[in-house]
Amino acid sequence: MSYVAFILETSVNDREALDSVMADAVSAVQANEPGTTHYEWNISEDGATMITYERFADADAALAHVEGFGPFIERLMAAVTVDKVTVYGAPSDEVKEALAGFSPTFMSEIGGFAR
Repeated sequence: MSYVAFILETSVNDREALDSVMADAVSAVQANEPGTTHYEWNISEDGATMITYERFADADAALAHVEGFGPFIERLMAAVTVDKVTVYGAPSDEVKEALAGFSPTFMSEIGGFAR
């Protein structure tokens, strides 16, 4: 197993600002990060909660995403409050360090499969 995945759970503070940063970030990630295999932003029915699901081919691709997200982080943090970050797969020490400010929970796979 070499993939890395993040689930970012947030409370929405400013939906208009969130929509703006999301559109810009999705375009940039799609154009510039071939190692990002899934990049989904999801909003609850009431608009109060936003969850992203991000999956990367490997730890290098995850680190490239974290490092490349710099131009968007200030705008995102103004639009949401991060409630929880969960990391799955095989993050490198560099990925763990880059995410440390979010106090993530790291989950290790103990079984299952992917197709």
